[in-house]
Order: sequence, then C-alpha cells, then structure tokens
Amino acid sequence: MAYHLLWLLLRVISCIPFPVIYVISDGLFYILYYLIRYRRAIVRRNLTGCFPDKTLPEIKKIERGFYHFFADNIVETCKMAGMSPQQMARRMRFTNIEEVNDRLRQGRSVALYLGHYGNWEWISSMPLHLEKDATAAQIYHKLRNQSMDRLMLRLRQRMGAVCVEMRSTARFATKQVADGKVSIIGFIADQSPRKREVRHFLPFFHYRTPVLTGTEKITRHYGFDAWFVDIRRVRRGYYEARFVQMTPDPAALPDLELTAVYYRMLQQTIERHPELYLWTHNRFKHAELIN
Repeated sequence: MAYHLLWLLLRVISCIPFPVIYVISDGLFYILYYLIRYRRAIVRRNLTGCFPDKTLPEIKKIERGFYHFFADNIVETCKMAGMSPQQMARRMRFTNIEEVNDRLRQGRSVALYLGHYGNWEWISSMPLHLEKDATAAQIYHKLRNQSMDRLMLRLRQRMGAVCVEMRSTARFATKQVADGKVSIIGFIADQSPRKREVRHFLPFFHYRTPVLTGTEKITRHYGFDAWFVDIRRVRRGYYEARFVQMTPDPAALPDLELTAVYYRMLQQTIERHPELYLWTHNRFKHAELIN
C-alpha cells in the first residue's frame, strides 16, 4: 500500500510543469538549508577539507549552490515518473554516444564510470540512444525501505535500463558474457566502502580515500571498455553527458590504476562546478587528510 501511494504521489508531482516545479524547488531549498539544516555539518566539513584554499565566503557560496541544486535534483527525480521519452531526450542529451555505440556494434561490452554528480538519475534514459541489441544495465545499492526501493527501481527502469543489485554484479556480468550478450553497465563508483570493506586508498582531493575496487576487477577480468561519463549542467533542467574513454586497454594497466584514473577524472569534473556534487554523502568518513 505504501508503495502504491508513493507512486501515485510521484505521478501527481510529475504532472506539474517544470516552471512550477522549480518554484517548489526554491521553497524546498529554504526548508533544507535554513530550517532543517539537512546535513549542513557534513557538507561544510567536506567542502572545507576538499577546498582548503577557499575562503569561508567562497565555501558558503558553493554550499548554498549545492543545496539549491540538491533541491532541484529531488524534484527532477520526481518528474521522472511522468516524463515521456521525447521530453527526457530533450533535457538529458548524450553528445557523443555514437562512439560508444560503435564499440557495442563491434561486440565489445562497456563499463561506464559515473559519480554522484549532476543529475545521475536521468542517466538511466541512456537506453533511448543506445544500440538496441545491447543490454543497458545500471548497478544500484538496494534501499532498506522496500517501498522506496521498488519506487526507485520503477523510476530507473522506465526508459529501458535494467537495474542490477550491487551484490549480484559479478553474477550478472558472468551470465552476460557466457550468453554472448553485449552489455553497457553503469557503475556509480564513488560509493564509500563500509569500514570492514576498506582495503585500498587513493588520493581524492586532499584526502587519502578508501575506494571500492569491484568495478575495476570486473572491467579488467571481462575485457570491457572503460568510459567515464562527464556530466554538464547546461542550464536548469537541461544536462549533457559526454563519454570519455579512460584507457584503450584497461587490462594492461597496473592494479588500481584504472580506479585512480576514474578518481582523477571525477575530481576534475567536480572542480569545474563543485556545487553539482553530492556533498551530503559522508564520503570521507574513513579517509585521512593529506598534509
């Protein structure tokens, strides 16, 4: 019952025109930032640690910009419940997707490295533009609340993507390869490992940061191409995703180097417009500041 009520609510919200939905977002910003002060301490700590050379007024400007965008991201995710493929294609553009499609036509599967940057939820519309014979999958972390988990799965699969729970990633990739199917799999690879899972550290901003290595292991083991998705916000409600090949031969790299390349590319993207990164995520809870 909770799931059906939530979906009905999203469908109602999704009928609200974009100009009005952004008025709602502006109100939500004030609630999150000034009234609830949602994770303000975490955001401030993350920003000051990552940008130690910036003054407090500069940090506050990024902070407010982030909360404005965070509110936009919430309402834009709600809008996914009713957006048509045509509307989504106008607002979420993939500028050089033919390069990736060429790889898929050649029978090469592709691993996409993404971060919690820009509107990562709208990236699930990518199947609208892909080679039709390829399986488009996205790896997700299952939510504890079953109703919310079903809701997000429904949103993310509306445009043709297949959601694969994180614990089933290796099994899914193995089956795709065994069945001779070409896949393009999206990994939001900047997740923070649980403390017991911390094994490897890489520099990320001014931190020695614990990283997950499963994406690299799958990419190298199965000989997937490795591409980074560089998301840009053109203007409010409009995004572009550009695909950048991370290396011609991931298997030829030393261990952890592909992950290191990903974090360098992600940092460059964040530095361009830091307000578009998910700073409420306690990414550096197990990290160490680098002197």
